Amino acid sequence: MSDHPHDHYANKKHDHGDHAPIEERDEGPPSEYEIMSRAMQELLEEKGAITAEQVRRRMELFEEELPYRGSRVVAHAWTDPQFRKRLLDDGKAACAEFGIDLEADRLIAVENTPEVHNVIVCTLCSCYPRALLGMPPTWYKSTNYRSRVVFEPRAVLKEFGTVLPDHVTVRVHDSNADMRYVVIPMRPKGTEGWSEERLAAILTRDTLVGVTVPRVDAGLQSLGPIREPR
Repeated sequence: MSDHPHDHYANKKHDHGDHAPIEERDEGPPSEYEIMSRAMQELLEEKGAITAEQVRRRMELFEEELPYRGSRVVAHAWTDPQFRKRLLDDGKAACAEFGIDLEADRLIAVENTPEVHNVIVCTLCSCYPRALLGMPPTWYKSTNYRSRVVFEPRAVLKEFGTVLPDHVTVRVHDSNADMRYVVIPMRPKGTEGWSEERLAAILTRDTLVGVTVPRVDAGLQSLGPIREPR
């Protein structure tokens, strides 16, 4: 359990043991859901419903286009207070304004403040807003991250280079098949007057999961991790 009693995990029903620090290669064996997904793909290919080439092109779409969607949505929320309210009230409907059709029934946007920092996990498998952020990174799917972030979120965040003041409450949100989360980070000082395009460039995948925070010096870098854990 976290040493900070005000840190919060919304669903404490899972039991986890001790784990070593997160490593990008800590993928482990495929989950039940990954096995089922692969079996379904092979069955559809066998029946001629899809081809391996179609699957490959779809994966490329996830990698090349989809990761940028979340950054554009949140950048718009930073600059448009009315859209920000709609995103917080009904994340799925707000994303639909961008033509984004999310796979889950609900998308819950959680907003960081000077007192609260949010981080996302899926403790059971790897539920993740793929239509918004692309494919989940390996570390997000790892047993290491999925178990440790629940009970020692500050230690996990520190491995990503994120150190929070003691007074900040860390809230860990557990995704599931019907519900996904996205973090709205605090807009950094010094970004006044920036275009949405420039703001989107500092909203990396990891900031929208909550393991890092936006950095002004990220400039116009493409969407990707600020720092992968070692």
